[in-house]
Amino acid sequence: MDIINCVIGLCIAGVTIQAFCLLARRSKFIPRELLPPGPKPYPLVGNLFELGDKPHVSLTKLSQRYGPIISLQLGQLITVVVSSPTLAKEILQTHDQVFCNRNPTDVVRACKYNEYSLGWLPVQARWRKLRTICNLQLFAPKVLDANYSNRRVKVQKFIDDVNESMRAGEAIDVGGAAFTTSLNLLSQTIFSTDLAHPSSETARAFQKTFWGISEEMGKPNVADYFPLLTKLDPQGIRRRATYYFQKILGILDRMIHQRLELRRGHNYITTNDMLDTLLNISEEKMEDMDMRETQILFLDLLVAGTETSSATLEWAMAELLHNPKILLKAQAELEQVIGKGKLVEESDVARLPYLQAILKETFRLHPTVPLLVPRTAGANVEIGGYIVPKGARVLINAWAIGKDPNTWENPNLFMPERFLGLDNQIDFTGKNCELIPFGGGRRMCPGLPLAIRMLHLMLGSLLNCFDWKLENGVVPETMNMAEKFGVTLHMAQPLRAVPRNRRKSITGC
Repeated sequence: MDIINCVIGLCIAGVTIQAFCLLARRSKFIPRELLPPGPKPYPLVGNLFELGDKPHVSLTKLSQRYGPIISLQLGQLITVVVSSPTLAKEILQTHDQVFCNRNPTDVVRACKYNEYSLGWLPVQARWRKLRTICNLQLFAPKVLDANYSNRRVKVQKFIDDVNESMRAGEAIDVGGAAFTTSLNLLSQTIFSTDLAHPSSETARAFQKTFWGISEEMGKPNVADYFPLLTKLDPQGIRRRATYYFQKILGILDRMIHQRLELRRGHNYITTNDMLDTLLNISEEKMEDMDMRETQILFLDLLVAGTETSSATLEWAMAELLHNPKILLKAQAELEQVIGKGKLVEESDVARLPYLQAILKETFRLHPTVPLLVPRTAGANVEIGGYIVPKGARVLINAWAIGKDPNTWENPNLFMPERFLGLDNQIDFTGKNCELIPFGGGRRMCPGLPLAIRMLHLMLGSLLNCFDWKLENGVVPETMNMAEKFGVTLHMAQPLRAVPRNRRKSITGC
């Protein structure tokens, strides 16, 4: 109702004249018949009411009606939505240079986030510098290999905490436990310290704040569709996002300044974590570190790394509990390859094709960023036989692509087997646009290598160390598998499951 009330307010505010004038000017440049098809827009509001509270689902239904590329008039903004792997490839690969930039939404202007964030910066000098740091200093294979022991310690702590719940006969919040593990792994990697402890409220506070950022970024914002309203922030989205950003940035600021003080001491021993790495780079170049740039880089890593990893693990566990035969098959593979009750090591993953297939199938059915991050057309360009006009916002509906019946057999079923065999080598590194949970092209998520390592370790270890049942007598057939939309796609009802001792043998099940 938020957006409906604001739209009604627009009429009272007199935005109608401005909107119609702008639409009239645009129609002179790109005739309507050259634009991708779509529903007829209403006066002033355009197709805003078509979005609903789950835009990824609404846009999928529109694509089923109008085709794999559609255009919507959202207030004063033309939005083009692509929902097929073929057209996604044109955006992400063929015309990547045209679509590589992003027009910041109003919410990301909070705390000037868009001026420093790797996800929103234009492809210019600052973006290239940050991307190079991520690729060479933070997520390079040799760096990740060197930090493996840190990941193993965190996974062991994760399993130990689950073990305590098992002894007490208590259910665990799967997403919350995965969030704490991911947060501490990243904070150890960045600062050599844990930011959260399962027994304290800090993990829940961070999770609430990170979800708040994701939720505000995912909300349809009338200020994006009617620029005249930007300063008014009619839905309060930027105000709430500012509150969340300031909470995290304040913590990061204190940690960075504490490290600077320590480094001034004569007996300081470098930790080789991300913060020391960036400080060393600054000293070698004999220049002061840009503090806000560093804070927001760390904020990006923490929010993106924890939200996406914990949501993916929760969806994977939910699908396995919803499909017990697949769960047993995964456990049988783990028992046969590495032995029951052992932690999964990174060196084991290559020998666990079914575990890999489970994660791929989870990414297909439940991409954590269902509409990816919006791009902007840098010029008029032909896609799929239609003109995408310069300045249009372009969305790639990864959720719809993962459920495209022209690509996937029985697309609504959870079937990891579809990724097994030599005839199906689809991966999620951006090369195959049938599966793009991390995006593609030069704007692909830089943290993919770390996320994939952690997800295999956490999921495999949970399955190999415990048996599982649902809480309070819930059975697979009655599980709530509904989604909650934000920038990150979460389960509407958090998954709670009870860990149990593994049976003696499941080989052959």
